[in-house]
Amino acid sequence: MELDTMLEQAAAQCAKRGAQLTPLRRQVLRLVLEAEQPVGAYALLDQLKAQRAGAAPPTVYRALDFLLEQGLIHKLERLNAFTPCIEAGHDHGAHSHPHQFLICRRCGTTTELTDHAAAHALEAAAARAGFRVERMTVELEGLCAACAKP
Repeated sequence: MELDTMLEQAAAQCAKRGAQLTPLRRQVLRLVLEAEQPVGAYALLDQLKAQRAGAAPPTVYRALDFLLEQGLIHKLERLNAFTPCIEAGHDHGAHSHPHQFLICRRCGTTTELTDHAAAHALEAAAARAGFRVERMTVELEGLCAACAKP
């Protein structure tokens, strides 16, 4: 899907929820979408400063918080970085789908999966322990297919 179309869908999704994808938020989302790998807040800030001289860390963090709340991006805790949500635009509610991320420790490639069977297995295990899952993000670290080749 074309980047501008993705941004328009994101704006429409926000508007449907009574939120606004401001020019700054749109710009940060564009940078996350354009990144080839998960990108950190300070790398986003550096890119943003080239276009907005007054950009500061709180500016970027507020925009990222908004994008997370709207279900447009994910935060990868392991990498302290952000990546687009593959389910964005489907309007299931903010991140109601299960997330599993495959993170290559060699090249940094990150792939998002939505494996409902894995999510159900984890929910069942949690329920047996008396725990009710409200949100699920699983990060698996290893080698991608290209890096695992001998």
